[in-house]
Amino acid sequence: MNDDEYRHKLTPEQFAVTRQKGTESPFSGKYWATKEKGTYVCVCCREALFSSDTKFDSGTGWPSFWEALDTENILEEEDWSLGMHRVEVECSSCGAHLGHLFPDGPAPSGLRYCINSASLDLEIS
Repeated sequence: MNDDEYRHKLTPEQFAVTRQKGTESPFSGKYWATKEKGTYVCVCCREALFSSDTKFDSGTGWPSFWEALDTENILEEEDWSLGMHRVEVECSSCGAHLGHLFPDGPAPSGLRYCINSASLDLEIS
C-alpha cells in the first residue's frame, strides 16, 4: 500500500503513528489498560505481533509486552531521534512503526516492548 491508501484505511492518529513514526500520548490509547485475552495484530496489515499472555502493566501509559509473538514479525531498528539511543520496533510485514524496545522489562525476558495502541488491533480469543 502507498501513503494515500493508508490515509483512507487508517484514522489520522493511526496514520501519524504507523506511517510517520509518531507517538500517542501516554494513558490515552485504547489498549494501555486492557486485560482482555487475545492476539494484538498490526492495524495496517493484520500481522500477529503480541499475545495478551505477555502483556504487563509497565506504568508508562502504553501497552507493554515482555515478548513478541514471533520475532520474525518484528523488526528492530536503531533510533537516534530525540538525541538518544533507542530501539524502534516495526512490523516486518508492512514497516509500520509500532513503538520502542527497552531492556527494563520483567522476567523472563527482561524486555519491554512499549507499543502504541494506535498501531494495534486486539483480536479477542
